[in-house]
This record gives sequence, structure tokens and C-alpha cells, in this order.
Amino acid sequence: MIKRTPLDRAVDWINIILLTIAAGFMLLPFVHIFAVSFSSLQDVLQKDFILWPTNWAIESYQAIFASNSFIRSILVTIYITVIGTAVSLFLTSTMAYGLTRNVIGQRVVLLLVIFTILFNAGMIPVYLIVKETGLMNTLWALIIPSAISSFNLIVIRQFFLSIPSELTEAALIDGASEMKTFWSIILPLSKPALATFGLFYAVGHWNKYFEGILYLNDAAKWPVQVVLRQIVIMNEATSTLGADVMLQFENQPPPATIQMAAILVATLPILLVYPFLQKHFAKGVMIGSVKG
Repeated sequence: MIKRTPLDRAVDWINIILLTIAAGFMLLPFVHIFAVSFSSLQDVLQKDFILWPTNWAIESYQAIFASNSFIRSILVTIYITVIGTAVSLFLTSTMAYGLTRNVIGQRVVLLLVIFTILFNAGMIPVYLIVKETGLMNTLWALIIPSAISSFNLIVIRQFFLSIPSELTEAALIDGASEMKTFWSIILPLSKPALATFGLFYAVGHWNKYFEGILYLNDAAKWPVQVVLRQIVIMNEATSTLGADVMLQFENQPPPATIQMAAILVATLPILLVYPFLQKHFAKGVMIGSVKG
């Protein structure tokens, strides 16, 4: 064991204090959002910054959950996240495995993948491709164009290369096909990497709003982030949730509490995923950090 000096322990305590303060500043906006979402009209009018509601009120949550448009947007986002993450992981892992095999054109394809990291086509060419392929105003327009991340593809490929080649060679000698080897050997050994990048893909799909604005003309297909934009940025809570919903309340909740409630509801589901993937995520973030 390395003997620690008083200076080392002092540095540790300083780091702990500084990180605790930084964590507090990061949690402060979430506490404010939570507090405002449960605050009454009186609290919102009297206080500029709320960290704990004095008079609790749940009318804002009743309003957003009574709105068919908001509930539909949540379901659309769940669909995009689940299907999009599954498609992204399938395409990324299969392509990454193919780039680990010694096949004709493997180096050329790998160079093309790296090229897309350095140079991006831009918004207009992608929009024209989505339009010409008939994906406009469909949910697939939010899934297919961003199905594969070049960076994730390269990192997963490197992870596949770190798996001992003797395992795949033994499977091929026993008569297993490449696909059988991939599904039975490579993927089970790649759970940390798949969990990590699956989480990255899920967060990306859950937070999509610009693509929804760009490709979706039908408001019924808007993901929750687009609806949240209408409520928060455009300040259209009544028109977005529906005037019939707001008329149900004798004392209509203030727009600020509706905005904060919508933000909390739209953010909470993806935050709840982290604890279930924490074990794999801790291993996955170390991919490629240590060699040998």
C-alpha cells in the first residue's frame, strides 16, 4: 500500500468539497423546476426564485396528463426511443463486426466512416435525401438518418477487436457461421459496450426535437420535445395542451408551472434508465482506455 501523507488527505478533502459544490450547482436547476411545478399561483407571483413550494398544487400535472396531445407525444417519443435504439444498436454492431473481418473493401469502408466524422454533409443534403426517399412526415425520418453514429461504430469495432480471436476461430472450426459466431459469442461478451452506447443512442432519440420540426408536418406525430418547445419557448401552453383541458380548472395554473411540469415529465423517464444500466455503463465508459 502507498503511504498517504497529510497533504494527500487534504487534497482529497478539497476535491470532495469542490465536487460537492459543483454537484449542488448542477442539481439546483432540477430542484427549482420541481419546486415551481408544484407551486401555486400565489407562490409564483410572490417569489422570483423558488426552491421549495409553500403552497403545494398539482393542477399543472393534471393539465398536462389530461391533454391528449401531450400524452400522445410521450408515446411517440417512447416509440422513437425504443425502436430507434434497437435499430441503431443492430446496425452499428453488425457493421462494426463486419469491419473487424478480413473482407474485400473493409479498409475502404472504414476510411469512408472516418471521413464522415471529419466532414459532415450538412442539413440541406440530409433534408433532400429524407424528402426523396419518402420519409417526410413519418417517424422513420427521426430514426433512419441518425441510425449509425460513426464515432460509436469505431469504438465498438475496437471493442470487438479486443475480444480474443481464438474464440471466433474455435467457433468457425466447429462449423458455426459468421452470424452464429456474432450472436452467440461476440454479442454476449459485448454487454458493457452495448449498454453504454445503447444509453447514448436512447438519450439522443429521446431528446430529438429539431428533426421533428424539420421533417414532421403533422402535429399528431410530434415527439414530446417538440411539444415541450411549443409550451416553453413559444409560450403556447393553452393552444398546445388544448383549450378544453384548461377550461376544466376554475383557477387555471400559471404558464410557468405548466412549463416546469412538462419539463420534469419529459426529463424524468430517461433519468430513470440510468440506475438500471449503471453497472454496465461504468464498465463501458472504460472501453479502449487500457491496453494489454
